[in-house]
Amino acid sequence: MDSDTPEEVMEEFKERRFGGWGVLQLTAGTGLAVYAMWAGLLMPGFRRVPLRLQVPYLPASRKQVHNVMTLLKGRSGGIADLGSGDGRIVLEAYRQGFHPAVGYELNPWLVRLSNFHAWRRGHFGKVSYLREDLWKVSLVDCKNVTVFLAPSVLPLLQKKLLAELPEDALVVAGRFPFTDWTPCKVEGEGVDRAWAYYIQAQRQPAAPSHPAEGKLNS
Repeated sequence: MDSDTPEEVMEEFKERRFGGWGVLQLTAGTGLAVYAMWAGLLMPGFRRVPLRLQVPYLPASRKQVHNVMTLLKGRSGGIADLGSGDGRIVLEAYRQGFHPAVGYELNPWLVRLSNFHAWRRGHFGKVSYLREDLWKVSLVDCKNVTVFLAPSVLPLLQKKLLAELPEDALVVAGRFPFTDWTPCKVEGEGVDRAWAYYIQAQRQPAAPSHPAEGKLNS
């Protein structure tokens, strides 16, 4: 018997009426598929990280990548992407002249996916994806840093960046900003927005506030 064509399968799916049991089966199957993706793709990198430091994988959009690279315009040298996911920021940075371009990602499946993307684009061996915990990576030589991380971990990362980065380093955050820092430039709108921060400016003490004019000293 000939197998059904995709068009025939879709037509049958549209015409078929699902009862309560069918809906339950479909829901259960979808849930299992989502769990399988979570267990296979996302969980391996989380098992070694405390719950409060875990960051879920959410790939950057083309617009987000564009905004990040716009903020890096005029910069040179190497770049480090912390929590590099599927590697797209690293690849684009390399394409625009950042060498070395390194991504730090704890999840082994995402590291493999990143290397696959690099191979497809002819950059395998020219960019690096290291399976390392970003909290243990030394950043003392990193002058360009990009991050696409959850708001819950940014305050902790902020302390690490202040402690380790050189004075002339630039940090670009995508999707969520460092709320305690003042950006030197912002690019994009909504979820595609990115923020750039000079680390030297963040280390300078805040200017003291002056009492209102006319207020008597106690």
